[in-house]
Amino acid sequence: MNPIQGKLRVGIVGAGYVARYHLAALSRLEFVDIVGICDPNLEAARALAAVYNIDFVGPGLDELVAACEPHAVHVLTPPSSHCQLTLQALDLGCHVFVEKPMAESVAECDAMIERAQARGRVLSVDHSDLFDPVVMEARRLVQSGACGEPLAVDIVRSSDYPAYAGGPMPAMVRQGSYPFRDLGVHGLYVLESLLGPIGHLDVQYRSTGRQPNLKFDEWHATATCAHGTGRLLLSWNARPMQNRLVVHGTGGTIEADRFLQICRLARLLPGPKFIGIVLNAFTHGLREVFRVPWNVLRFATGHLRASPGIQQGAEAFARALHEGRPPPVSAEEGRRPIALMEAACVRADAERARELDARLAPLAPADALVTGASGFLGRRVVAALRARGERVRVLVRSPHAVLDTTPDLQVVIGDLGDPRIVEHAVAGVRTVYHVGAAMRGDARDFEAGTLWGTRNVIDACVRHMVRRVVYVSSLSVLDHAGRDPAVAVTEASAYEPRPGDRGAYTQTKLAAETMVIEAIRERALPAVILRPGQIVGPGAERVTPNGTLAIAGRWIAVGPRSQTLPLVYVDDVVDGLLLAAGSPDATGRIFNLVDPHTVAQGDYLDMAKTRLGSELRLVRIPASIFMALAAGVELLGRMLGRDVPLTRYRARSLRPLANFDTTAAHATLGWMPRIGLRRGLEATFSVAATDTARGAPDHLDA
Repeated sequence: MNPIQGKLRVGIVGAGYVARYHLAALSRLEFVDIVGICDPNLEAARALAAVYNIDFVGPGLDELVAACEPHAVHVLTPPSSHCQLTLQALDLGCHVFVEKPMAESVAECDAMIERAQARGRVLSVDHSDLFDPVVMEARRLVQSGACGEPLAVDIVRSSDYPAYAGGPMPAMVRQGSYPFRDLGVHGLYVLESLLGPIGHLDVQYRSTGRQPNLKFDEWHATATCAHGTGRLLLSWNARPMQNRLVVHGTGGTIEADRFLQICRLARLLPGPKFIGIVLNAFTHGLREVFRVPWNVLRFATGHLRASPGIQQGAEAFARALHEGRPPPVSAEEGRRPIALMEAACVRADAERARELDARLAPLAPADALVTGASGFLGRRVVAALRARGERVRVLVRSPHAVLDTTPDLQVVIGDLGDPRIVEHAVAGVRTVYHVGAAMRGDARDFEAGTLWGTRNVIDACVRHMVRRVVYVSSLSVLDHAGRDPAVAVTEASAYEPRPGDRGAYTQTKLAAETMVIEAIRERALPAVILRPGQIVGPGAERVTPNGTLAIAGRWIAVGPRSQTLPLVYVDDVVDGLLLAAGSPDATGRIFNLVDPHTVAQGDYLDMAKTRLGSELRLVRIPASIFMALAAGVELLGRMLGRDVPLTRYRARSLRPLANFDTTAAHATLGWMPRIGLRRGLEATFSVAATDTARGAPDHLDA
């Protein structure tokens, strides 16, 4: 191949996570001109283009090539699209640098290689771990004989994937093999770079059940190589996170810690073996006292780059093209790990496909569907419906021992964010109790469980013309910081004006409630919206009450002991749901469900302390001090240019709502707490609560 004359024109296909590292590397090269970026997600593409001053942004590869005429494109999309996009780019006359894995099958790899040869274009694969500085150092030490003759290599890597954010099921969720395709490919080519070609590969995988949307979350591969044995352990559960490479040799051990970017060599020393072990440990410990903070400082100042292997791999490919040299990783080398992995991947994919298909097995008609049925409230709703003799179906993310062994209960396994599984769960039911929502996790968890989940339930209920939808919303959708305590809280009280500043839970619950209201108005959805107060009951005693935070194993109570809490007992909430399902006048209405009795936060925490004992470590902070702390954290966030978990607005919003008027629930639904708060707290904490509930007498005693 001849050198590129003038600047190397490069186009980027895909604006996802990895694209930023390719762009960072290419932008530092004076001989490279990044001419355009394309992605169907134009918002993401424009965001990257703005950072790197890229003029062209478009939805597809055809538009990019027609407008910018790049010499080469980097294909940085999900693996399922690698083959199609690579073939398209080659036909358009471009050299191609494709992210790992090269493709999803050997047949696709062969098609890509054949097309590159036919078009006279360079095809290379990003085997980025080969360019990681500490892996390069480990390889150099092995080649120099520093550890003697290498006998075995262990690669241990733990990982964590972003939560499934809902919508059409991505490969991470759909494919059983996805973790091995994603990270196993790195381990295999690194093993071969250290121990020679792999002659035999044994792959084992299993599911721990800890990752609802990642079927096989533990992978173990043993490779018989030309010069030793390689072992690869991939885990999505092992903590703390680690990414280590260990070479065992006849004269020493090499360990590369890729997170800390440290490579250690423990040599065989003369003298007693115990002395040698102690000297190696002492030497390494002394060095790392300085090397670890030094690397942290280098990273903080930008001298140690994030994902250095990806960046150096992209740079190496660009230099090879510009200078007319062979690429650093050939297409044939990219094909090799795919061939080694294929049998195990096909097996895992088939197992996952059978499982997903089984989830869609035909179901008999049911009276009710309960989403979130494995949760605190959902379990009580299921029990109440079954006690009334109703045929019940539940939708849960993962198998649950109690639900699985409950006779005559239809259990559908799947994610609320998956439109197909929600459609299946809703078909053939009369009433839907939409209780499920995300309670913890990152923004993607809330997007899938709350936003996509509610959207999917609405769409399915409209299509299947269910008789009634009972949607469980939250009091968090109301304005906390700006409310006037003297004004009663009703269903018409103001919504939260700054949901994004309150956090993902409030933001998504408010958006979901708005969706339901719009569907009632515009799509004739026969829905009722209920907003329970903080639900108490056996099993909720370790949940912090309103106005209290759980931080580092402690409960931090903010403000005075005398502030009251909006509480309601779980069985009384269930009664409200059942009444909402049967009331002809409730359709299209919103109802707050809060017990008319009031309990001071201090009294509640006293009961929790009596029940939990030394397990509960409680600290109370005056509101003024907490507000000052929030101001400091907020200022630090502005200085660092980062979002922070505590701001003054969140601090003001922490105070509990109070002064509720529940006339609407009583007048329309006929709801009054049947158990009542006094008995509910006694059941929750197994302590007398006679003096803690203030207001009207308990309804069982009235």
